[in-house]
Amino acid sequence: MERFDGRRVLITGAGSGIGQATVHRVLAEGGRVVAADISEAGLKATAGRAAADGHADRLSTAVLDIADEAAVRAGVAAAVETLGGLDVLVNAAGILRASHTYETTLDAFNRIIAVNLTGTFLMIREALPALLEGRAPVVVNFSSTSAAFAHPYMAAYAASKGGIQSMTHAIASEYAKQGLRAVCVAPGSVRSGMTADPGLPADADMSLFGKLLPAIGEGFAPPETVAGVIAMLASEDGAFITGTEIRIDGGTHM
Repeated sequence: MERFDGRRVLITGAGSGIGQATVHRVLAEGGRVVAADISEAGLKATAGRAAADGHADRLSTAVLDIADEAAVRAGVAAAVETLGGLDVLVNAAGILRASHTYETTLDAFNRIIAVNLTGTFLMIREALPALLEGRAPVVVNFSSTSAAFAHPYMAAYAASKGGIQSMTHAIASEYAKQGLRAVCVAPGSVRSGMTADPGLPADADMSLFGKLLPAIGEGFAPPETVAGVIAMLASEDGAFITGTEIRIDGGTHM
């Protein structure tokens, strides 16, 4: 199945986890991809896998800090030039830091907001002109189950993801008549670098996490689980989905 044949896709957070899995899924379905990440080593790993799969000719990589406005402006412009336009933007880049809320510094809070929420906004703002000229344009943003359900020690992260979710609804409404769709995925109980070591406080009450276990499967799901949903949302199979979020958590929050 090549749902992305001829589609031009920019994916952030592409050096690891769900972003990386999404790159490989889109390439496998015929898409052309610019993979962006702040980690050069991560991007090399992504490119290596793409080469092994025979997709190197449809992948370009770019080191990008999405919290840097000037870097985003230049990075998106370069990606659009490389691809010859833009049809899909996947904002998978993000960070997770855990701490007691009363111990969370303003700098730490602002950093999470800067990367997760402001970075997503900057990517969308800079990509919109090209997307609106693209074919069946789609923005896929990353919320989280933390936006609607209690995740202890993650107040700043939850705030950033709730903001992304609300912003996605606004963008979907603003640009619907111009043919743009904007949707969120809200992963939970999915393996990634962030969930592997969120940096919980040494005295964290682990009993609070009992309700965060998935109801199906055996433990956290692989990132490919989310990549498959993103591929659906960003393809013609998701043509009637916009202004909403899809929770992907194995029934954790039923």
